[in-house]
Amino acid sequence: MSEQNRGARREVPKELERALAAEVSLRSRMRHAATGLAGGCAAALIAVMWATEPNPLPARTQAAFAGLLAIGLAWAAFAGWVLSRRRPLFARDRVLGARLALAVTTATSVAGTVLAAVRGTAVGALAVALAGAALVAAAGLLLVRAQSRRRELMRLRDALREEPS
Repeated sequence: MSEQNRGARREVPKELERALAAEVSLRSRMRHAATGLAGGCAAALIAVMWATEPNPLPARTQAAFAGLLAIGLAWAAFAGWVLSRRRPLFARDRVLGARLALAVTTATSVAGTVLAAVRGTAVGALAVALAGAALVAAAGLLLVRAQSRRRELMRLRDALREEPS
């Protein structure tokens, strides 16, 4: 190896090495594979149920099936995107997953609350709204944490790029 190549090849700091190892670990990839399988299987199950109905479904039921199908396919596509990447994503997958979770949770909570208000009692609608609000808050917290982790990793990466060799 020439002297020039030795100077260009810097040692990776242990902190960055640990952070990037967690990003591309087998455990992380298995979690994303499970997410993709769950989303894909849910979408397939809903599509089969919808396709095999002997009579046409009401418009509201078709809209609900279409929404659930879209949610399952979105999670499967997200997992496929993450698993197709061969390099660390610097927590970009966490941010995207948290955004998806927040969008799905918000839509589901609003739809559930509207349905409970139309078909149930005021107490039932309030219970659904409170449960939905708690889930939306949890998804929002996950998004804030994911964005914070991404900023931390990007700052570390940028600091390493600026270091003199």
